[in-house]
Amino acid sequence: MKMPPFSYVKARDLPDTFRLLKEAGDDARVLAGGQTLLATLAFRLSEPSVLIDITGVAALKGVSETTDMIRIGALTTHAELGSHATLAKHAPLFAEAVPLIAHTAIRNRGTIGGSLAYADPAAELPACVVALDAVIVIASEAGERRVPAGAFFTGLLSTALQEGELIAAVEIPKTVRRSSIMEIARRSGDYAMAGLAMTLSAKLDDPRCVFFGVGDGPIRAKHAEAAMAKGVAAAQAALADDLDPPDDMHGSSAMKMQLCRTLLARSVARFTSSGKTAA
Repeated sequence: MKMPPFSYVKARDLPDTFRLLKEAGDDARVLAGGQTLLATLAFRLSEPSVLIDITGVAALKGVSETTDMIRIGALTTHAELGSHATLAKHAPLFAEAVPLIAHTAIRNRGTIGGSLAYADPAAELPACVVALDAVIVIASEAGERRVPAGAFFTGLLSTALQEGELIAAVEIPKTVRRSSIMEIARRSGDYAMAGLAMTLSAKLDDPRCVFFGVGDGPIRAKHAEAAMAKGVAAAQAALADDLDPPDDMHGSSAMKMQLCRTLLARSVARFTSSGKTAA
């Protein structure tokens, strides 16, 4: 299929971006990396009247840090997430997640802001920011507001973003946590049939288990987290109270539950000295 006709304009800075959004109204779409948007245009799943290109907005770029927090600009690409020294030191989960995202060309253009805003339930980065207890910084003409990552994703392809708003940055606390991300996909570069982003404290307690690809967004498995102290088998059993994956073209709900139990056991094994995994 061919893309629908639309106008194109490039924003100079944030005030210019919000002016353009206000003028265009509901029919506008923001263009950052474009790796999801362009596909939806090609398949006529989106038919905006105007694309507002924000790739030149300096305020949305860069990674900075303070004593207790790291701020990641929304235009930071997947490739930059995976190679940035500050993130490798304080949030290595990103470096582990990035190679799982699609292919090199996508990683070079796609942005963290775009991935979070689109909120694909099988995407890695939404699960990562929930597992890292991140805060999503949302900007509008009125200023900034902050939403915990766990409350940002509100349903299938839905977020807390409102009209006239965009993601400005992601803030990650500088806490000492160990992390792991694993997924099961049919081929390298495919969306995950099931995935798990997991973090633990330095003492290997206080787990955060966030599954993706098995619901309408990233799902924190709080019952499994609470059962973890009783052992992996107990945590696996508790997943029944956290997850209800839908049947789809990749397999049945029962199969996906088994994949999640396997991922949980394998992830826990990464943090133990034995290295043994249970299916």
